[in-house]
Amino acid sequence: MEALKSLSSLLFPGQAPTPSEKLDEPPFAHANPSKAIKAYLLERSAEFREISELRQRGWDNPEGDSFFQKQRQNADKSDDRTAAYFFELMRRIGHELHRSTGAFAVQPGSPHPNILDMCMAPGGFLDVALSKSPTSRALAFSLPASDGGHKVLLRMTSNVEIRYLDVTMLAADMGVEEVPKDHPDADRFLPRQLEPRQSFDLVFCDGQVLRTHARAPYRERREAKRLSVTQLALGLEHLRPGGTMVVLLHKLEAWDTANLLRIFHKFSTVKLLKPKSGHAKRSSFYMVATDVRSCHPQAVRAIDIWKAAWKAATFGSDEEYQRMLWNGELGAEQLLDDFGLELMALGKEIWKVQADALAKAPFIQHTSASR
Repeated sequence: MEALKSLSSLLFPGQAPTPSEKLDEPPFAHANPSKAIKAYLLERSAEFREISELRQRGWDNPEGDSFFQKQRQNADKSDDRTAAYFFELMRRIGHELHRSTGAFAVQPGSPHPNILDMCMAPGGFLDVALSKSPTSRALAFSLPASDGGHKVLLRMTSNVEIRYLDVTMLAADMGVEEVPKDHPDADRFLPRQLEPRQSFDLVFCDGQVLRTHARAPYRERREAKRLSVTQLALGLEHLRPGGTMVVLLHKLEAWDTANLLRIFHKFSTVKLLKPKSGHAKRSSFYMVATDVRSCHPQAVRAIDIWKAAWKAATFGSDEEYQRMLWNGELGAEQLLDDFGLELMALGKEIWKVQADALAKAPFIQHTSASR
């Protein structure tokens, strides 16, 4: 684990952690870089000030908690009706994203374009992509329903291969050939699933930690990071130069999200979208990175660091894991100097869509009426 000590960049994508997944404060001067980013945006962005005020009103109203708690409960259901609802929702979101970016149609250049879906179920995104590029071949990973995964509703065809597995256990693909025998999950790690030179034209990275997924206790606080970096590392590593990645992110103002966008901005064209057919009231949104130069030195470096982060989260002590999380070469001030204006420009429409949706929410309107 000594190699982890020299790594320098916080490249984790934003997640919305449960209380058990929240991390301890970093033990150095810039203890909360997300606060610095938020202060910067509050001072300079009218759109961010508006959404921040609306979010606070929602947090102050118990009806807001009830609304999102009900959403979480619905997401945890595994019945056929709920599965069908989420499949159609993801299809609507996919079509909306495609109308804005064209990302779901694989660009010409190969008689059989390839698609990789890192966390496929229920299959709505892949269904849209296959409808836009009928000659495509797809490889999809999906957590088995027996482990708490969602039901797959994608219509099966000969050009789609689904492998039911937990992507966070892809040890060989993440660079670990020998797993310590005394590890709690020693017998659960998986052999290589992707060939070294295997490449894809379009990669989806929209998996989220599932509350219904039974897992070892050591994983609880680290699972969001393990899932994020696995998707990003393998997705980018196996993306054809010039290809497209669609990545689900949370909270644009979060340090890890802002830093991830800064990194992708160096080797791709980045566009952010918050679909109105889903995610409108929440802090989640999608990054669509096109013309990704996946062999760019910054891309290669990011892949290496994500893999090292997975190793620290999977095998490291708490100290090693914390060092990996917070041993960033950029402080919040430098990140904002380098990328602050771009971050505001990227977030303008995201915050506007969420503000418009929240302003119409009953738990916000009730708060306004009581004032």
